[in-house]
Amino acid sequence: MRPIDLAREHGLSAQAIRNYDDAGALPPTERSKTGYRRYTPRHAQALRAFLALRSGHGHQQALEIMRAIHRGDTESAYRLIDAAHVALLAERDTRAEVAASLDSLATTTPRPINGRSLTVGELARRLDLHPATLRTWETEGILHPERDRATGYRRYGPDCVRDAEIARQLRRGGYRLEQVAQFLDSLREAGGAEAFAAFLRSWADRLTRRSRTLLAGAGRLDGYLTMLDEARQDQQTTEQAGGRR
Repeated sequence: MRPIDLAREHGLSAQAIRNYDDAGALPPTERSKTGYRRYTPRHAQALRAFLALRSGHGHQQALEIMRAIHRGDTESAYRLIDAAHVALLAERDTRAEVAASLDSLATTTPRPINGRSLTVGELARRLDLHPATLRTWETEGILHPERDRATGYRRYGPDCVRDAEIARQLRRGGYRLEQVAQFLDSLREAGGAEAFAAFLRSWADRLTRRSRTLLAGAGRLDGYLTMLDEARQDQQTTEQAGGRR
C-alpha cells in the first residue's frame, strides 16, 4: 500500500502518514527500488492503534507507546498506559472530593473571623496558601477583594472568602486559573446551585469520555499486538521448518 492508501481511511493526507512513519508511530517501512514507501496491513493496524491511543493519551504519549512497542519494549508501553489510568482514577477521586466540598461552599457564605473581613495574610493562613497566590488569583479575576479606604489594604469579605475556598478546591482538582475564574463567574451569575451542578456534570462527562477513549485505544492496540504476535509465531514456524530440512 501507498501512504495515500492508509490516509484515506482516516481522512488524512499522505504527508501525515509519512510524518507518523518518520516519528516512529508505524513499524519499520520497506522501500521500493525507486525509493517509495511500501506499507502492509500491519502498518494500517498500527496507524489505527496510534490514532485511537492519541484520542485518550494525547499525541506525544501515544507516540511514546508506539515507539516502545516497535523497539520491543512492551514493559514501557504498558507502564505508560497504566499511568494514564492511574491519573484518571486520581481525577475521579478529586472530583468526588471537590463535589463534597463545593456542595456546601457554593451555597453557603462563611462567617468572617470575629465578624470582620480578613486581611490577605489571614485568608492565606486560613487556606494554607501563600499571600502571593491570592494576589495572583485577584489578577486573574478569580477574587475581587475590597480595599480599605484608609490604608488601601485588601479586605476579604464573606463572599470573597467563599470564592477563595472554592478556587483552592478547583486548583487541587487540576483546573487552570482561567477555568476557575470562568466557573466562579458562572456561579455568581447563576446564584450558586445551578452553576455548581452544571460544573459537576461537565466534569463527569469529560471523565466518561476520557475513559471511553482510553478503552477504545486499548482495544485497537490489543488488535495490533495480536497481529505482531501472530507474525512472530509464523516466522518461528517457518524457521523451524527450514531447520528440519
